[in-house]
Amino acid sequence: MPDGRILIIDDEEDIRESLETLLSLEGYHVTLAVNATRGLEKLASSTYDLVLLDLMMPDKSGMEVLGEVRERDKETPIFLITAYGSIDVAVKALKRGANDYFSKPWDNEKLLIEIERQIAKGRLERENVELKRALKQRYAFPNIVGKSERMLRVLDTVAQVAPSRATVLITGETGTGKELIAKAIHTNSPRADGPFVAVNSGSLQPDLLESTLFGHVKGAFTGAIATRKGAFETANHGTIFFDEIGNVPPDIQAKLLRVIQEREFTPLGSNDVVQVDVRIVAATNEDLRKLVEEKRFREDLYYRLNVIQVSLPPLRERKEDIPLLAAHFFERYGKENAKAGLHFDAEALELVLEHNWPGNVRELENTVERAVVLATSDAVPATVLPDTVLHPSGVRVRRDAAGHLTSDANLYELVADFERQTILNVLDQVSYSQTEAALRLSIPLSTLNQKIKRLNIDIKKRGA
Repeated sequence: MPDGRILIIDDEEDIRESLETLLSLEGYHVTLAVNATRGLEKLASSTYDLVLLDLMMPDKSGMEVLGEVRERDKETPIFLITAYGSIDVAVKALKRGANDYFSKPWDNEKLLIEIERQIAKGRLERENVELKRALKQRYAFPNIVGKSERMLRVLDTVAQVAPSRATVLITGETGTGKELIAKAIHTNSPRADGPFVAVNSGSLQPDLLESTLFGHVKGAFTGAIATRKGAFETANHGTIFFDEIGNVPPDIQAKLLRVIQEREFTPLGSNDVVQVDVRIVAATNEDLRKLVEEKRFREDLYYRLNVIQVSLPPLRERKEDIPLLAAHFFERYGKENAKAGLHFDAEALELVLEHNWPGNVRELENTVERAVVLATSDAVPATVLPDTVLHPSGVRVRRDAAGHLTSDANLYELVADFERQTILNVLDQVSYSQTEAALRLSIPLSTLNQKIKRLNIDIKKRGA
């Protein structure tokens, strides 16, 4: 049942009582104000999750109240209640900071949906801000978002290991945020004032990788027209981060082992030994233990790197973090694109939560950036989601041999199965006319088409 504090400011007793009854039955805590003056007094003395404000009142207009509230409070959602002839005024009010407006008589169902959506949006935004503040106070990791138990355990480990000089191996699928964790280790260590140098071990050819790591002197090889420092020397007194360490060739592995053990190396083409004080953090999306067994990775280097291991969970295993991460990315890309206050609508969020996110946080970030660019309203619809999220291969619903849902079916499977059967029943009643089915289901045709794809409903086969 919904929960939230709502203030109703309206001089008409019938309107106040009607709204109070409607909202109280939904579980909201309702406060009434008989006019604008009393409403402003209540707003000054307490906080509310949403305000329902009549536009026309005898002591002061709703427009004036809106202006006064917005001078000191930019966040609290305000819905205007207007008469039939005042829609143009309501539109002006939206430009001055109102969140929505409803004409008398309003549609109760639509009003409740919008109230719940707006309160949920505000609560999520506040939770995101509070979480960032809590994480900053506890860990000083401002760019890491997550409240799941697994991520909090990861951050506890990072907080413990950061002050040491121990070598750290970060494991996890592509896109889980391994470099963010490496930076968090660096910025919370005594080396924070030193350089953080990242090397993508998998994107460089062996000869170029060796030069990139250890540097070279002029004339060391064809094209070496000047002496150049390598990543190790650049990272002296700081941290060097090896991304995809499993792709490092065997001969480079031997030289890495020497740097870890001796803290020195020799640049290409030089006889001079360079000593460095560098902390090494490595990351991989592969099973290094398996690579060792296959003789593709040195066992001694593996143990040198794996002093402390930090394992990042894939996004599909911490789905409670998805709404917070989405809000975080909406805020970031909203600022870049001058589009504030964006969020997924209910259907889009449901699809986002159902998706398995093989690309993890990076894929979610790209999806949100796309949504920001394509958005034409604050509530971003499912239509802007990429095909991989809309219908990657349909919703997977586990069934037994008899075709029934398995006994351990989760909520998403139960909902998807019910939704699929409902759509099939309606389609069957209208001889598989999607237009007619959309009308009977009271949803846009585009939404029905998305659901048909997502739920693996074969229209051609069934309509034949």
